[in-house]
Amino acid sequence: MATSKLRSLADAVVRREQLRSKGTTVVLTNGVFDLLHPGHLHYLQAAAKKGQALFIALNGDNSVRALKGPTRPVQSAPVRAEALGKLDYVDTIFGFDTPRLDQEICAIRPDVYVKAGDYTLEKLDPGERAALEEVGAKIEFMPFLPGHSTTGLIEKLRQK
Repeated sequence: MATSKLRSLADAVVRREQLRSKGTTVVLTNGVFDLLHPGHLHYLQAAAKKGQALFIALNGDNSVRALKGPTRPVQSAPVRAEALGKLDYVDTIFGFDTPRLDQEICAIRPDVYVKAGDYTLEKLDPGERAALEEVGAKIEFMPFLPGHSTTGLIEKLRQK
């Protein structure tokens, strides 16, 4: 499985520069996006509305295991990228396996950076926040769609 929206970081930077030359506002978000559900879709669509091109930094499988434990991800990065790539409002997807996104932020230089509502400015990783400030990105927080989470969905499936 492959989506034409999945790019290496280097190719994502080239795409970003193409869009910058046209004056396009680029929004960056990141996450696991395992078992894509209505909460993800609500969040991503709201993030996309903050600019004209949505870039997603997708946690690689090793990164997900480090964050979520040995039973995650449920779906591999290529499968998750394929699902995200089907969304019309997603422009570019690139993977990362590092614990933090500061190098990728500096490379992409987004106009807007979006995180879910469980984050605040104070909860952002200091390195990521410094990178965002360095590139002049506006930081936005999107509210959750109540009742939707991958962890909750997995728990529900385990109880069946």
